[in-house]
Amino acid sequence: MTRVRPKKKKAARFLGTVVDPKHFSRTQIKFYVILVPLALFMILPVVMIVNRSFMPLGELFAFPPHIFVRDPTLANFKSLFSLSGTTGVPFLRYLLNSVIITVLTVITNLIITIFGAYTFAKKRFIGKKLLFSLNQLALMFVPSAVAISRYLVITRLGLIDTIMVHVLSLAAMPVGLFLVKQFTDQIPDALLEAAVIDGARERHIIFNIIVPLIRPALATSVVLTFQQVWMAVEASNNYITDDSLRTLAYYLNSLSTNNTVAAAGLSAAASLILFLPNLIIFIWMQSQVMNTMSHSGIK
Repeated sequence: MTRVRPKKKKAARFLGTVVDPKHFSRTQIKFYVILVPLALFMILPVVMIVNRSFMPLGELFAFPPHIFVRDPTLANFKSLFSLSGTTGVPFLRYLLNSVIITVLTVITNLIITIFGAYTFAKKRFIGKKLLFSLNQLALMFVPSAVAISRYLVITRLGLIDTIMVHVLSLAAMPVGLFLVKQFTDQIPDALLEAAVIDGARERHIIFNIIVPLIRPALATSVVLTFQQVWMAVEASNNYITDDSLRTLAYYLNSLSTNNTVAAAGLSAAASLILFLPNLIIFIWMQSQVMNTMSHSGIK
């Protein structure tokens, strides 16, 4: 006589904490109730920047103010471009300067960050802790605190009224070096030692092993550097006297200093032009940035 075993009940699957579950579960409702209103609230400033750039002057000064544009117009952008022509420097010239300066600065900063992070994380030399402490100390200083010393260095190097003054003044970024160095610390030394035994040279170790493994941190450094350089006006204010060498950020920020009614529309259009590149590059590298922030303190 065979004994019939009772069927085991299948355990209910809980999908509430799964990042991308295959099927919707009621346990996820509580997350949507909290996250959807929070996301709408956080995206509100972006919506306002876009809508205000297309508002006519009457809507910009309307009370109470409204978020969405009711009578969209391109007059703000037309006025912005036409006003640039009256200064003797075309709008595209400012834009080209900003693009060239940003690309050169990001590439220069990336090279400095890669080699600096690798040296601090994987090399042993006298004064290593002191030099890295100086990098940490640099995070405490605002740009205005070192403005005079920076101006003296740039003057003695003969970089006044040159494109390179924009690049060199922002080429080193302490926070980027810190993040990349923390990421490089997580790479096992045994992996690098195995590469040396296999005959790999220093440059092969850096570009074929280190760089692919620290790609999220490098992406974060690129985002931070891009944002800082794209919005920077210090070099154009302090080291440049030729308008044809100044950046788009300087030109657009100079419009916002005018408090007349007519300048409100120009400032709204300028804010959107300055904001869009930052938004695009952050969306493009968002996953890499989040990965860096969650692992930068782990060794």
